[in-house]
Amino acid sequence: MKKLLVGVIISMLLIVIAGLVVFIQFKPFGVTSSQSSNTSLIQERVVEVSELATLKYEYSKAMVNRDDKKILMTDIRFAETIKLVEYTGYLKAGSDLSKVEVAYDEVGKQVTVRVPKAKVLDNVVELENLKIEDVKGNIFLDPPTQKIIEDINTEKKKFEEEKIEQGFLTEADKRTEEVLKSFLKSDEENEIIVEFY
Repeated sequence: MKKLLVGVIISMLLIVIAGLVVFIQFKPFGVTSSQSSNTSLIQERVVEVSELATLKYEYSKAMVNRDDKKILMTDIRFAETIKLVEYTGYLKAGSDLSKVEVAYDEVGKQVTVRVPKAKVLDNVVELENLKIEDVKGNIFLDPPTQKIIEDINTEKKKFEEEKIEQGFLTEADKRTEEVLKSFLKSDEENEIIVEFY
């Protein structure tokens, strides 16, 4: 009787082990742990590369700032100043890579990376490099620095719109695609597909 009971227990143990092996081998839930770990690893690596994928354009500009005082209800000017304002800055564009969606096809060996379209991230005027030169001054009128900064901000916005029309954001998308493909292709033999949304 004891031998029969030990035989039944061993048989049941072997059946459970065989069942576990079959269960692990066939992976009935469709998403494998290696697939989900590959996807999250790729997503982390993509976020690391975000600074490399941005496109930066440095510029220097000059503008003339005019200010004058007129006698009320006439066209007669009694005080006028003209200043030459020189400044430098940079325009940065890129994608927010924290919003990247990654899909990994293990069978087709394809990694699809969906990236938001590029947008302007920064448009900065470096005020520490600001040079203001008097072309024509007047003791009655000296335009406040705030007025000059407002004029610079207006010019900065116009410049940004011009660069966007010239394809700056499209160029940033191309750079993002190139960087992502070269970065993700470095150690994997997968086909990398980059899509923008």
